[in-house]
Amino acid sequence: MDRNRKWVPGFEAVLLILLSHTTVALEVPLDLPQPPTITLQSPKDYIFDPRENIVIHCEAKGKPQPSFSWTRNGSHFDVEKDSKVLMKPGSGTLVIDISQEKAEAYEGTYQCTAHNEHGTAVSNNIVIRQSRSPLWSKERNEAIVVQKGVSLVLQCRPPAGLPPPVIFWMDNNFQRLPLDKRVSQALNGDLYFSNVLPEDTRSDYICYARFPHTQTIQQKQPISVTVLDSSPDGERRPGFMLPLGTTSTQMVLRGETLELECIADGLPTPDISWQKDGGELPSSRTSFHNFKKTLKISDVNEADGGAYRCTATNNLGTVHHIIKVTVNAAPFWVSAPRNLILAPNETGILMCRVSGEPKPQISWFVNGVPIENAPEDHSRKVDDDTVILSSVQSGSSAVYQCNASNAFGYLMANAFVNVLAEPPRVLTPPNRVYQVITNNPALLHCASFGSPIPTITWFKDSQISIKNGDPYVIREDGTLEIHVAQPLNSGKYTCIATNNLGIKENHVFLEVKEPTRILKQPEYKVVQRGMSAVFECKVKHDPSLHPTMTWLKDKGELPDDERFEVGTDSLIIKDVTDEDEGTYTCIMNTTLDQDSASAMLTVVEATPTPAIVYEKPDPPTDLELTDQTERTVQLTWTPGDEHNSPTQKFLIQYEDLLHEPGVWINLTEVAGTSTTAQLNLSPYVYYSFRVRALNNVGYSEPSQPSRQYRTNPAAPDENPSDVHGVGLEPGNLVISWTPLTGFQSNGPGLEYKVQWRQKDVEENWSSKNVANVSQYVVSGTPTYVPYEIKVQALNDYGSGPDPEVVIGYSGEDLPLSAPDSVRVMVHSSTLAEVHWEPVAFPSVRGKLQGYKVYYRRERGLHETEKETKEEEQVLSFSGNRSEGRLPGLQPYSVYSVFVKVLNSKGEGPPSPSKTFETPEGVPEQPSFLNVVNHGMDSLTLEWGPPTNNNGRLAGYTLGYQPVNYTSELGPVKVMTFLANETTVTLGNLNASMLYKFYLSARTIKGPGPNITQEASTAMDTTRIQPTVETGKGPTEPPHPTSPITQSLHSPFHKVRPVGPPFGTVNTSVSEDGAVISWEYFGHHKNVYVEYIVENSKEDWKKEAVNGSHSHLIKGLKPGMSYRVRVVAKDAADPTVHSTDEVLVAVPAVPSRQVDIATQGWFIGLMCAIALLILVLLIVCFIKRNKGGKYPVKEKEDAHQDPEIQPMKEDDGTFGEYSDTEDHKPLKGSRTPSNGTVRRDESDDSLVDYGEGGDGQFNEDGSFIGQYSGKKEKDTHEGNESSEAPSPVNAMNSFV
Repeated sequence: MDRNRKWVPGFEAVLLILLSHTTVALEVPLDLPQPPTITLQSPKDYIFDPRENIVIHCEAKGKPQPSFSWTRNGSHFDVEKDSKVLMKPGSGTLVIDISQEKAEAYEGTYQCTAHNEHGTAVSNNIVIRQSRSPLWSKERNEAIVVQKGVSLVLQCRPPAGLPPPVIFWMDNNFQRLPLDKRVSQALNGDLYFSNVLPEDTRSDYICYARFPHTQTIQQKQPISVTVLDSSPDGERRPGFMLPLGTTSTQMVLRGETLELECIADGLPTPDISWQKDGGELPSSRTSFHNFKKTLKISDVNEADGGAYRCTATNNLGTVHHIIKVTVNAAPFWVSAPRNLILAPNETGILMCRVSGEPKPQISWFVNGVPIENAPEDHSRKVDDDTVILSSVQSGSSAVYQCNASNAFGYLMANAFVNVLAEPPRVLTPPNRVYQVITNNPALLHCASFGSPIPTITWFKDSQISIKNGDPYVIREDGTLEIHVAQPLNSGKYTCIATNNLGIKENHVFLEVKEPTRILKQPEYKVVQRGMSAVFECKVKHDPSLHPTMTWLKDKGELPDDERFEVGTDSLIIKDVTDEDEGTYTCIMNTTLDQDSASAMLTVVEATPTPAIVYEKPDPPTDLELTDQTERTVQLTWTPGDEHNSPTQKFLIQYEDLLHEPGVWINLTEVAGTSTTAQLNLSPYVYYSFRVRALNNVGYSEPSQPSRQYRTNPAAPDENPSDVHGVGLEPGNLVISWTPLTGFQSNGPGLEYKVQWRQKDVEENWSSKNVANVSQYVVSGTPTYVPYEIKVQALNDYGSGPDPEVVIGYSGEDLPLSAPDSVRVMVHSSTLAEVHWEPVAFPSVRGKLQGYKVYYRRERGLHETEKETKEEEQVLSFSGNRSEGRLPGLQPYSVYSVFVKVLNSKGEGPPSPSKTFETPEGVPEQPSFLNVVNHGMDSLTLEWGPPTNNNGRLAGYTLGYQPVNYTSELGPVKVMTFLANETTVTLGNLNASMLYKFYLSARTIKGPGPNITQEASTAMDTTRIQPTVETGKGPTEPPHPTSPITQSLHSPFHKVRPVGPPFGTVNTSVSEDGAVISWEYFGHHKNVYVEYIVENSKEDWKKEAVNGSHSHLIKGLKPGMSYRVRVVAKDAADPTVHSTDEVLVAVPAVPSRQVDIATQGWFIGLMCAIALLILVLLIVCFIKRNKGGKYPVKEKEDAHQDPEIQPMKEDDGTFGEYSDTEDHKPLKGSRTPSNGTVRRDESDDSLVDYGEGGDGQFNEDGSFIGQYSGKKEKDTHEGNESSEAPSPVNAMNSFV
């Protein structure tokens, strides 16, 4: 028969032929060409901490080395374009740096692809989500006042975090609130009181939520509870607070933990109990929590479904609540597809066996592409969960993906098909030596590779051909197994790997060693304090092994004490103390095995009386069997010597010589005072019994076995468990069960009677007896009908009890018919509703899963748009539906739609396709909005049209408004543009102003969403500087009231910077203080001016600026220098923005006294004195002209007036009296040696402006300034003051 006719026997025959290609997964050596294999990937659900980098693993191997790419949310993810994303070299692992990014931007579904020239492997869909610990919503908790005895619920309602938070209740002192049978916390975090007591009164019931990923804890506002005792509630029957009503339902997934909760109120507090209706709770997987209010069943399976009854009871009555539990299952592997290595023209099979509830749907992909869209391959046949590849050719290597999914999850596996022609090679190193201990199994490996797969044969000592059978077994991977190795099995073994391209052999060696045994064990010692204790431990071992002896005390190391001496086969403890008491263990280790033995040391007081020796009891003797019945026998014995320690109990063990020879099993225990035991037996067992005695020292050695006692066979006592009926193919029903063990068989000839009948159709049962199997396949069944099934155990002595009836379903087939009368109702531009007539149940031919609606956008209604078919979309609607909505449609488009019915087997034929049109909608937002030119009073905007117009584009609408420094918005101005306009220049804007722009596109349906942008007009920071000439002081500023300014930066026109919010800072000093002004581009609401004395260690003083861009600092001390800065910050933003520090010097000013020169009384007095002096001068002048002597000297001596100068004696005239005396410097001024008078160093001196109190005035009170003059002095004037006389001095000279 040629190869092309191997399909004739049918699909089952092909499976048998190809089985060898599915049972062994071969590893291809990495030096040979092979498609990629994913070796490491991140879990499907990855919740990351936003404080750490995101690391998404994707590692693969292959030859050549694979290249990697990623998709995010179904689209290509260009890693190189994102500077925050790094792909590790030689790997597909992504490291995303989110330290300065919004972590939410990287959330999504990622998938890794590994590709080389032989195929493409893909990872699971990895859902990346950020852990979240949201804040508790603010709420005000009203104080709760209740009467004693009533029930109460304190709600927690924590914020929904990712992952969910852990809830607990505490008080203000962070002490957990005590919980008991009356007060308990529900699974949702609420606090339940079955009845309240006065001691429940407190004001600090606080619910805390701890978020595991971020390790943050948040608390709810405290709740105050007051319990009144004025009219307490009386006793009452129980009632359920949670859940409500008499019944409820709950769904759980296979493998998860089922949590059921019942909380009841009542007075007295009710007790809660649980039971399962029609079954028992699985004791090994069941636990009770929260004072039995919560029932947990771990590792749930299908048998855990059913009705669970919780009962609340107090002395006034009982109440029940039934929770109906449904067990579903996400897909799980029965047999995952495995890699295939095929030689040219070979045939292989890929199987993807999964299970789940509901039954998973299986999809096949080739190199990441759905198999139906992959290039056609005539050698490939797909049959549901199986792909058969026949007569493969070189170059057809590929990676196949199997995806199995249902409503609760999915499984995805890669399996490559590598077409190679490769001679055999043995991968196990040559001449390897295997060492085992006698009576242990030995495994001799012969790992090989070749294509076709090599055949392995073994030879011993290069001559004896080894065949399968005792004592040898050749495994499928070529390993030679010896079940019980004996010394005669030692020797040289040769494995030979052969295929049609060559032959390769390898030699290994087996050495079977003697076991290590302790011949003389250490014995129990009682030693007096101060004496020596000696423990012996003599060992026998294989001479070729090097043993190591270790001593332990109480399972730990020996004390580091020289009193402990370890010999070759002994331990000596000298000068024993009380601390030396304990259990000493000697352990003999070799490289292959070990043996150990222990003994106790008891330290007693030194006494001349002989020490009492405590030892293990001697084994019992004289075992005798009496009172023999079918199922019982009485065993009697004689106890051995107790060795000063009373026997506590006896342990009876048995050996089943028929089913498990050589294995002793504990049967029962009796008190140490008994010497008989009544033993319960099972049928068809060859019993042999022995007894061990136990005292404080330990167990005795076993007694000699009793005589053999055989129980008679009997009919089985039980039936097989876990009976199921499931159709795997159309027209069959697979009935499976868990078989009985030999011990449970109760007799020879164990068989199973399998019975079935179609439910509600057939009256008579069909049956079949089978043996040594755990399933039976019923063929020729109708498609998907219910069957009643039962399996009964029977043997040569009868049948087991009547079995329970189990309901199963025969195999499903694809639906026959398509839905009728498909029609479409268009509700809006993005939503349509599809209606159809449901398919009749007989045509479904299986369990109805629902309907699938396939729809595709054929083209748009734009005149310029070409007809391009987009990817088909599908929506699934569960259950017996007759309508479904299609959301997310594209406006102004033509769509086609058809409907299929769906059962667990697959989809039915499609309905006739219908087309419909969607109306126009609003457009998407413009593709971009940019500000391209910043002017002093203008801004130029450019924008792009929307990606999708969703209709005929009518134009654009632009709105804009100013934004002040407090982020308050000004009035909006609106402009409209035609559809072909995409730029505008806005004039008459304010300089240094931030504007916000809103741009939307519109169709006849209205405007679409806005795109927004913000931009500032340019700022003019030019400042007028004082002009300074060489050798002179600054010229007088243009306006005497304008302060002189200094700037940190050159005064250029500036545009608002992107970074810091501050620009140029200017300072000036006036009489009232220091003026600070600045440029500000930020939006912070709190801006301050801070200042401090230079070189001071005091804190900065702070003054709010109240919304302006300048501020006057008052109260600065003259002659001091200050450091000044401007600071902006917000309570919501921890970042503090600050300008550079500016140094401001405050000039020193003369001390101001009361300016009496401006007082009226002083002016009048001065006028009178001046008139008097004038009269005196006239009189003197007249007298002098008359030649008479005028006593000027006496007058001067009398008045000591410095203004009156002495006359020269030689000519009798006044000495140098001239008008220049009126121009002498003012008091307090400094007169330089050259006679000139300098200005005060301060440019801002009040004398310059005529405001000083020490200036001179002429007779009409006007200011005459400073002048210079010369004065020659006689020798008698040398000690007089050089200061110019002031009006005050003149007044004093006349007093």
